[in-house]
Parts: sequence; C-alpha cells; structure tokens
Amino acid sequence: MPSKPRRAGRAGRVRIGLLAGATALSCAALVLPGATTAGADDTAGSIDFSERHQRIDGFGVSEAFQRAAVIHGLKGLSAEKGDEIVERLFSRENGAGLSMLRLGVGSSTDEVYDHMRTIAPTAPASPDEPLSYQWDGNDGGQVWLARQAQKYGVKRIIADAWSAPGYMKTNGSDANGGTLCGVVGTDCASGDWRAAYATYLAQYVKFYKKEGIRVTDLNFTNEPDWQASYASMLFTPAQAVDAVKAIGPVLRAKAPGTNLYCCDSFGWDQGKAYAAAIAADPKAEKEISAYSAHSYASSPTSPLVDSRKPAWMSEWAGTGVWPSKWDDGTNAAGLYVAEHIHDALADADASAYLFWLGASIGNTAALVRMDGDSYQVSTRLRAMAAYSKFIRPGAVRVDAASGDDTVRVSAYRNTDGSDIAVLINTGTQATTTDLALKAAKGHEATAYLTDGEHDVTATDGLAHVSGGRLTAELPARSVVTVVLNSAGH
Repeated sequence: MPSKPRRAGRAGRVRIGLLAGATALSCAALVLPGATTAGADDTAGSIDFSERHQRIDGFGVSEAFQRAAVIHGLKGLSAEKGDEIVERLFSRENGAGLSMLRLGVGSSTDEVYDHMRTIAPTAPASPDEPLSYQWDGNDGGQVWLARQAQKYGVKRIIADAWSAPGYMKTNGSDANGGTLCGVVGTDCASGDWRAAYATYLAQYVKFYKKEGIRVTDLNFTNEPDWQASYASMLFTPAQAVDAVKAIGPVLRAKAPGTNLYCCDSFGWDQGKAYAAAIAADPKAEKEISAYSAHSYASSPTSPLVDSRKPAWMSEWAGTGVWPSKWDDGTNAAGLYVAEHIHDALADADASAYLFWLGASIGNTAALVRMDGDSYQVSTRLRAMAAYSKFIRPGAVRVDAASGDDTVRVSAYRNTDGSDIAVLINTGTQATTTDLALKAAKGHEATAYLTDGEHDVTATDGLAHVSGGRLTAELPARSVVTVVLNSAGH
C-alpha cells in the first residue's frame, strides 16, 4: 500500500502516518459455542512462551520543543495538573507506565516557543577551538520532566538532536536541512566539525549528569531524509555511517555509559537503507547499540535490519485532530494506535515504541491536550497503556497466533515471570478466541478491557485458563490485555 505524504510544518506539525495493511494471520481459532465464527477455520490459535523473539526495551514519548515546559506551567497549567499529566504518562499504578523519555537536544539560538535552545550558541573561530557552553539547568523544561519521570521508575532517558548548531553545518542554519560539515561529500570553508559536534553532544550528556539524570542513549540526527523548515539536518546513509564512526568514539570517551543509536529516518522502510549501511560497516556497527526509524512515510510491517541489535520505532503520531475517538476510521483513533503498536512489535520486531508527544497544546495528535489550566486525555493514551502498563523493560516477545483473521495477538514474558497476551478484535462483532498455551508459567488470567468506554479496566469473566488453553471473550473493536500469573503471585 503506498505511503501517504505528510504535511510539513513546525515541530508541533500535523503529520500523517500510514498504517500499512497488516498481514492476516493464516491460522484460525477454535470458537466456543455462541461466539461468532467470522474469519475462523479448523486451525487453533496458540501462544508458545518457549519460542523467544526480541527483547522489549520499553514504551515512551517525547516532550521536546518546550512541551515539557508547558506541562510545568509555561502556558498556565497549574503545578497540580502538571503533576497529574506526568502521573498519567509514567505511573504504572495510575497511568500508562511509560518507561522511556525522549529528550530533544537543542540547536536554536533563541528561546521562542517551539524552539530548543543550543548549549553552545556562539561559534568559535574554528572547529579546533573549544566551544563556549551555556547551561540553564532547565533545557526547555526537560530537566524537570526527566526528574519527575525518574520518580516513577523511568530509567531509559534518551536524547535526540534534530540538528547541530548552524555554524557546524553546510547551510549555516540549524533549520532547513543542511549537513554536518566534514562528513563525506561536504566541503565547508569553516572546516570539519565532526569532532566538535561529538564533543558538543557529550557535553549535553554531562550537563544532565550534573542534574542527577543519566542519559542512557543518544542519537545525533532526527529524520536525516526530511528537510524541514524548523531544526533539521540531512544525511545520506553513507554520511550517517561517516558520522557514526566520528561521533561514537568521542561519546564513549567523554560520556561513558551513554549508548549511540541511529538514525530516526522519517519512514520505517526508508530507515532500512540507513540501518543496512551501518550494519555493513564493521567500525560503524560496533559503535551502534540500537537502530531506529519513524513511521510517517511508511509503517513498521517488517524488520528494520538483519542484526542482533535492537530496532526502535522511535516516533510516530497520527493526524493532528482533537478530540480523539476510539474508533472513527482515522489514524488518530485509539484503536488505530493499538494496531500500529501491534505491527511494530509483532511484525517489525521492534524493541521499543515511542509515540511523538505525550502532551501538547492546540489541535494536537498528542496523547494529552493541554489548554490553559485544563487538560484532556485522548483514547490514544489508553491504547498505549494496554501495552505499556503490562509489558515491562526486559520482557521478551514470544510466538503467538490467534487463528482468526479478525483477531490480532502478541504475547510477552516479563522478567518477573508474568506472561502477557494482548488481543485486538478488529471485527465489528464480539468473538471468543481460544489459544493453546505452551510453556506458560501463569495459570490464572486477569483481563483488562480497552475500548471506547473502558480505559484498561480490569474486567471479570473475559478470560480464563483451563486445560492448558487461554479462552478470551473479545468485545467488538476492542483490546483485551491478559495477564497470566501463577496462583498466589
């Protein structure tokens, strides 16, 4: 299915991602008496916890471009309501339990709203001269937000640079594309800025360390194949390889403990060229801890790269519309987001899933909308929570097939031994699915229902385990998350 173009704009722009048609599972479920049989044949579905796939690193959001400052009161939101939003995003007990926060590394020389200020606004005489840093301990509200996220147990703090400062680039501006001076194919009168940029990124990590925040992962580019009117920087796959080999050793030496990942292409399929180029270069591949891509130009329906290293779906959001409905046929709907997450994890073997903005203002595609001293929560957040509350960092995805082409299922084993199954009924009628369990540790089922009326609500009677089989009743157009625990767990 061809991808749809996205509308350009500023950092808070409306962007349209296309969820490619998912491949129907070839098996079909045993259906209990009275249940619908649409899409079923004689083959039962199953979950095999002994067949392991990718590790799950987590689920997260960004609050870059001063969105964190808005949560912290920049545009009138009270401290109490800001804390409620943070809880909604990161608390496992009272929210979505998100486990990753993506920071934006600034490049602008001003602090106009929707810009991210650079930590080195003044150009040195040459790339060999030391940079003059300015750190305000705030970073557009991101320092405060990272601290709040840590209180809820978030350990994966990742940083992503949309652009280098303009004086390091071929176009002399942090906006409108341009390329880092010094990478293959550039010839800048100002010289080679690769090492200086690497040092700049390492210093950003050091500033956060002084604030008591460990940046675990860092990327030097965002959408290197999309020229935007705001902060942006272009790289070809070959230039990205060159940059990785220049930045990786400096980051290891000056900010040890922070992993380098790449490359956040604006489409999943487009990102394959970047990942393949790095994977094919032994020196570059050694420097990378994870590969990454977004899902705007194309959606995650197949693995990003043939590598033992994880791949992250590191940004996506549907059309910027509000209010959000659970099932209105748009890519802003909660059910659509749930299916998009399923595709990333089950079809594309993604180890992480990061939505674009957790909270923003205006006609937003974010999970939460802020307006003065009020906020609203979209159904997109409950779709995220149906996964993120239960599938924890370090979990492993296992084999799962529903046996019914209207039911999509993925399953996971957490490090605490709990087994998780997430089932999506894409059909317009309620149905019952029956899954054979292999190597399951849990024999007691607790079901959580997510749809237009239910927000990850524990619901009796939807699922039970008997005779080595999981039976789940699935309301139409819903997500049912099943937690399998041992008796007394």
